[in-house]
Formats: sequence, C-alpha cells, structure tokens
Amino acid sequence: MYHTELLPQSLSLLQAENKLKNHFENCILIGVDEAGRGPLAGPVVAAAAVLKEGNFTFLDDSKKLSPKKREQIFEGLPNCCEYYSIGEASAQEIDEIGILNADFLAMRRALAPIISELCEKNLPYKILVDGNLYIREIEKNLQMPIIKGDGRVACIAAASIFAKVHRDKLMVKFNEQFPNYGFEKHKGYGTKAHLAAIEKFGDCEIHRKSFHHKVFAPND
Repeated sequence: MYHTELLPQSLSLLQAENKLKNHFENCILIGVDEAGRGPLAGPVVAAAAVLKEGNFTFLDDSKKLSPKKREQIFEGLPNCCEYYSIGEASAQEIDEIGILNADFLAMRRALAPIISELCEKNLPYKILVDGNLYIREIEKNLQMPIIKGDGRVACIAAASIFAKVHRDKLMVKFNEQFPNYGFEKHKGYGTKAHLAAIEKFGDCEIHRKSFHHKVFAPND
C-alpha cells in the first residue's frame, strides 16, 4: 500500500519515481490511471505508461494542466515512453457491471499488452495505481496503490494525461454522431446544459443508463 514515509510530499514526480525504482529494485514501473469515472455519458478510459530515462519535469496530474497544455504534452508523450497503452470500458459495460468494475476492466485492458511483452522478455514489473484500491483480478503483490499518484509519480502522471486526452478526443468524435448534447464542451459530465439536453432529447446510446441524472463536476 501507499506509505507517506516512502514518498514524502517534498519529492518531485521524478524524485518519487526514482525512489520507487530503488525500492522495487530491477522492476519496470508501470503507471496506471483512469479518466471518465464521473460523467453521465461515454466510456471510462484507462492508460498505462512506462517512461524512458529522462528529465520529464513537464509532467503533472492531468487535472492541473490546461486542455491546451495537456494536448501539447499528449502529442509528444509516446516518444517519452518505453511502453504505453490505452484501454476503454463502454457505457454499456458500465451499466452491466458497475462503474468501479468497468474502471478496473479498462485498466486491465490498458495493462494487458504491456504485461504480455514484459513477460515475454522475462522482465519483472510493479504496477503503480493512482488511488487507494488494488486493480481486481491482478495479483496484489504486483501492485502498489498510491493516493493522488497522478500528482506524485511521473509514470502515473503520464498515464493520467494519456487517459484524459484520449477520452476527451473520443467525446469530441461522439459529438459528431450525437450533436444534440454538446459532448465536445462538457465531455459527458452532468452540466446544466447537458441535463437540459437529456430532458429535451432523452438518452442516446452512449449515455450511462445506470447513472442518476444530476450535476457532476468535471474533476476526474
């Protein structure tokens, strides 16, 4: 689990990552984060990232970056990674299994190709998960949840940017298919304008039918 004595607040993202590399000697560190847990529409998206060696001081929690800055970093971020992958769980899957299980499903989908390649190369790894929960159906000894890890550890910050920008781009595309809801603006969150559109037009096929229609702040 997360321990404040291992990662004191004073450490930068890269200092924290290097400390974890020393702590988990010889392990490849895979950062994992998600975007889209709270919206009323669209998929939940997760990303996994393994950073190359470098001084990536521009990385930060995606929520702390402006949309323009996130997109700028997103474009060059693949060049900073040894591995990265993105996974999704659809609105239909969220309705079927619940948002938390869908969140873990998206994370497992993001991790699968990276873990497969590392296993083929017989390379040990440790999964660093943003938050305080272990990913279900993955052995706990392979994971370390880190509270607010997207603002604490570089590889988790990278994953948070991949997930957030990828999901935002998906919602802009969905706006072309479902133009009545303003998805390009609110990205599926329960803003007043979105709720008014649902009241007028009803749900579309990417709405999460299991979610109550109330205002959600776009803060994940």
